[in-house]
Amino acid sequence: MKSREQEYREIFMSEALEYYDAMSRHISELERSPTDEPALNELFRLMHNLKSNARAMGYNPIGEVAHHMETIFGLIRDKEKTFTGSVVPVLFKGIDTIGEMIRAVGANEDLPDVTHLMANLDRLVQGEEPVLELETDDEEDTTRKLELSDLVYIQIKKLDHLMNLVGELIIDRDRVLTLGQEIGNPALIAAAAHLSRIADELQYSVMDARLVGVGSLFSKFPRVVRDVATAEKKDVELTMTGEDIQIDRNILQIITDALLHLVRNAIGHGLETPAERIAAGKPSQGHLLLSAQTERDDVLVQVRDDGRGIDVESVRRKAVERGLVAANVAATLDDSAVRGFLFEPGFSMAKEVTEISGRGVGLDVVKLAIDSLGGQLRVDSVLGQGTTFTLVLPTSIAVKGALLFQLDQRNYAIPLMHTDSVVSLLPENFNVVGGMLLTRIQEENVPVVSLRRLLHNGDGPLPPAVRTDLEGRQDIIIVNYNNRRLGLIVDRFLRQQDIVVKPMSKPLDTIDLFGGVTLLGSGQVCLVLDVPALTRLFLAKRP
Repeated sequence: MKSREQEYREIFMSEALEYYDAMSRHISELERSPTDEPALNELFRLMHNLKSNARAMGYNPIGEVAHHMETIFGLIRDKEKTFTGSVVPVLFKGIDTIGEMIRAVGANEDLPDVTHLMANLDRLVQGEEPVLELETDDEEDTTRKLELSDLVYIQIKKLDHLMNLVGELIIDRDRVLTLGQEIGNPALIAAAAHLSRIADELQYSVMDARLVGVGSLFSKFPRVVRDVATAEKKDVELTMTGEDIQIDRNILQIITDALLHLVRNAIGHGLETPAERIAAGKPSQGHLLLSAQTERDDVLVQVRDDGRGIDVESVRRKAVERGLVAANVAATLDDSAVRGFLFEPGFSMAKEVTEISGRGVGLDVVKLAIDSLGGQLRVDSVLGQGTTFTLVLPTSIAVKGALLFQLDQRNYAIPLMHTDSVVSLLPENFNVVGGMLLTRIQEENVPVVSLRRLLHNGDGPLPPAVRTDLEGRQDIIIVNYNNRRLGLIVDRFLRQQDIVVKPMSKPLDTIDLFGGVTLLGSGQVCLVLDVPALTRLFLAKRP
C-alpha cells in the first residue's frame, strides 16, 4: 500500500506537470500578443499555485523559481514592465527550467543548477538587463521532452455509477460463492474464489478513487468563522487539524451543512463574548477546534469550543416544558440522556432570535444528516469549560459492515455502526420495571424488547413485559443510538459480513423502519433495519 507521503508526491507531480504545460501554452500566447491580459493572469496564477504547492512539499528550489517568475509576471500585468526584448528569453528559460525541475523530482534525480537563472530573474525584478546565455537550437531539441500528466479529472457521478456496478458485482460474487459451496464442484469453487479476490480489489480501488481529504471542506471554514464571529461580536481563533484524513467525497458533501451548523452553533451558543469570558476568568479570545482523525474503520470529525458548556439542568427543564418527557422521568435521566434532547426537532436553548440562532432550525437537522449515513453524533460537555460535538462517519457509504440474523425464518441485517454487542441471556438475567424488560450490561441497565413484538404490535403501545414469556436462552443485539442503548431479542444470530445496501422501491420506501435492502449469496432479499427509526419507535411505544 502506498504511503501518504508517496500519494501526496504523485498528486504534486501530476498537478505540477499540468501547470508546466499550461505555462508553456500561455507564454507562447503572450509572445504573439504581449498585452494579452488573460494569458498574463493565468501565468501569474499558475506560478503562485506552483510556488505554494512546491513549498508545502518541501521542494523549495522550485518554489523560489516560481516565486521570482510570479513577481515578474505581476510587474508585467501591472504595466511596470513589458514582455519584450531580453525579458522574453529569460522567462521562456524560466519555464523550461521549471519543467526540468519537476521531471527531476519525478525521477528522484538532483535538481538542475538554477544559479544563473535566479541571478537573471533578480536583475529583471531590479530593472537591470539580464546576462543571456548562447544556446543552439540543436541543443534545445535534444533536451526538450513532451510529457502528459498522470492526473485525470472525472465527474463524481461517473464514479457513483462505477460504484453501483461494483455493488452488483459483489452481490453476484456472493451468489457464485454460495452456489460453488452447494454444488461442491472444485473448478467452480476455484473460479469463485478468484472472482472474489478480483471483486474485492476492484471494490477497494473504486472506493479509494472516491476518497478526498477532509481539508477540502475544512478550508472553507476560516471565512465562515470570521463572518459569524463578527456578527456575534465575539473574538474567535480557529484551529484545524487532520485535514489530510481521507473520506468518501459523497459523505463529505452530505455533512457539509451539518458541519456548518455545528460551527455556527459553537460560536452563537457555545462561546461567550470577550467581556463574559474575562468575567469568567478566561482569555478574551475564544478557541474553536475543527479536527478529523481515524478510529478503526471510521472517521471522527469534531467541533470543539472552550465556551460556556451545556447547562444540563436548563436542558432538563426545557425538555419538561416542551412536553418531551415527564418531570418525574426527567429527574432520573443521566447527563448524556438529557443532552440527547438537544437533537429533538425544533429544540432550541436560544433566548433570542438572531441571524445565527433561535430560528427553530436545531441540531435535529444535523442528526438526520448523520443518521442518513449510518453514522453517529455524540456530544460531550463540561459546564463552564466547553463542548465537543463528534461526528462518527463511515469511510464509505457504498459498502457497510452488517450483522445478519433471523426472525420468523427471515433474514435481516443491522448495520455494525449502531451495534454495540451481541449477548445470549437466560430469563433469570432479566428484571421487569414499569412493565419494561431490563438487563444489566456493562454496569448499565439496558431496556430489552422483542423485535418481533416491536415490528408487529400495530399502532398501540407495547403490552407490559412479563418475564415468564421468556423461554430458554435469548439472543439479543444491543444497539446504540443517540446515547441510548436498546436490546433487541431475535431468533438467531447468523454472521457478520459486508453488504451493499440498495434503496427500497416505492411504496415500501415510506417505511422508515428499514434503511434499504440487500441481496445475500443465496439470492434472498434481506431487509436492512434502521436503528434510529427502531429506537424512536420503541421510545414512542414503551409501556
